Amino acid sequence: MSEPGRAADAGPERPEGRGPWAPPGSAGDPWAPPGPAAGPRQAHTGGPQPYPGAPPFGGAQGGEPRTAAAQGGPYAHPAAAWGWPVQPEPPRRVAAPAGTRYHEQSRNGRQRFWHRLGEFLIVGGLFMVAMVLLVGIGMAVGQALGFDPAPEDGGDRLLADPLADQALALTGLALGIPAVLLAVLWCGMRPPGTVVSVVGRMRWRWLGLCAAVAFPLMAVQMGVLVLWEWLGSGDEVFEGDAPGVTRLLAGLVLFAALVPFQAAAEEFVFRGWLVQFFGGFLRSPWPGVCVASVLFALAHGFGGWSGFFLLLYSALWWGWLVQRTGGLEAVIAMHTANNVLSFGLALALGQLAESGTAADAPWQALVVELVSAPVFCLVVDRMARARGIDSRRPADPAGAPPEVQPGPLPPGLSATGTGTAPDTGTGTGLPA
Repeated sequence: MSEPGRAADAGPERPEGRGPWAPPGSAGDPWAPPGPAAGPRQAHTGGPQPYPGAPPFGGAQGGEPRTAAAQGGPYAHPAAAWGWPVQPEPPRRVAAPAGTRYHEQSRNGRQRFWHRLGEFLIVGGLFMVAMVLLVGIGMAVGQALGFDPAPEDGGDRLLADPLADQALALTGLALGIPAVLLAVLWCGMRPPGTVVSVVGRMRWRWLGLCAAVAFPLMAVQMGVLVLWEWLGSGDEVFEGDAPGVTRLLAGLVLFAALVPFQAAAEEFVFRGWLVQFFGGFLRSPWPGVCVASVLFALAHGFGGWSGFFLLLYSALWWGWLVQRTGGLEAVIAMHTANNVLSFGLALALGQLAESGTAADAPWQALVVELVSAPVFCLVVDRMARARGIDSRRPADPAGAPPEVQPGPLPPGLSATGTGTAPDTGTGTGLPA
């Protein structure tokens, strides 16, 4: 029997674990929603007892302490629970910032004085060592194949056969390509492709378009020179031991295979690396272009004033074109067309043994060059503007090595390096 006065206040009986008054997740009610799972209880050893439900340092309410490895995501670090994440080292080879011009591609903030000096030593040293090795190997292979050494009065030739000797010379000059690329890679602290163009690579389609302009124009130039000389000297122009068809075809194939590398090597050195060397500390490209043009002319020897000024004049125009197009493709195409057709014509006329370099060019060649060089450069420049060829380094050049990206921030630091990053439960920042 219940006490008087309390039976009315008690109300209806509430069965434990059943009915609408049952707590969520009750085992007795099959329709009840599941309740929240209880997290593990915090371990407490000594010191004042934390208030109930207080999260551990760096953890969520009622959860496990958060560690760098437990956070997951793209910014997780395999570090200890409370250790600083190991910061990745920045790449050693860095390209110049976006917007820099071609001659400024060495301005990556990594070069010091000894780096620039090292570039000179590597380019010169590697080229000389490679040339000595090549001459020794080439002479041995040539004699093994039956080619006799050049006679004492053969001038600069090493082999008596002019075609074999020219092949050896072209191969030796082509060694300038690896010398420049290794110097830029090791001491320039930048991707070697930045010597080729502002996008960090060879633009092959653009190279083909420039070659489509260079070869016809150079063929016309050669035809004008031959006609001019024939009008002045008569049939003496064609006096020579014409080669047979087999030797002519073999020579043309040889020139087509080797001349592009020889021409590219000279452009890498004089219009590429040397101009960018001066561009590393000079704002204007013209000091480097002028110095490189004079050295380019002198490197061909000094056969006469007309030949020297022809080379200097062409080099200045080509240096201008490199700055306008942001790369070496156009001048490589023109240099290749000039040498392939020159060597091919000399071979066809039987005058390959007597042919010298452009330093021996007559004054008529200089007159023709005064017109043909600006015509080619202006036409190609117009093509570059119409096709949107980059003359400055773009923000994200396709196929180029990536720019330096900032590494992940240490825990607790914001992007500006001050304050603390907010603790969202998913990032790497620690609560303040």
